[in-house]
Amino acid sequence: MPLPSLGRLSSRTNLKAVASSGRHRGAAKPAGDGVVEDTELTSYLAALAPENDLESTGSGKRFGEAQVYQLRMSLVASQQLKDIAADRQISPQALAQEWILERLNWEGQASSAQDQRQQAGAAELSDLTDEFHFAADAFDAPAVARR
Repeated sequence: MPLPSLGRLSSRTNLKAVASSGRHRGAAKPAGDGVVEDTELTSYLAALAPENDLESTGSGKRFGEAQVYQLRMSLVASQQLKDIAADRQISPQALAQEWILERLNWEGQASSAQDQRQQAGAAELSDLTDEFHFAADAFDAPAVARR
């Protein structure tokens, strides 16, 4: 097998052609028509990395349906979070996530309880007001004039 030439190219035109093709000098050119696709390898690789994978974190995409939030806190609060997490033998991220989810659950329950109190208060208020019911035909008769 002959070795590629390590000498310089004779003209700038040839250098531009090699540089624009993206190949290094002396690199073997791929065979155009003689390439046979390995269908087994292609299907195997496709099975390993499906295109519609929801659990991808590449290029900032969401991991499944989860959303990523960045949390900025003071050094004192950060150290306190790390200390408490170390005592509980979990990561600070897991502890912060646990606390946030607990607080969201608490807020949801508090909001639900407040809605129930408001509905109950509205029902009690309607019980306290004077409410008159008239028969549907009560106003069909002509009015009697007073003297």
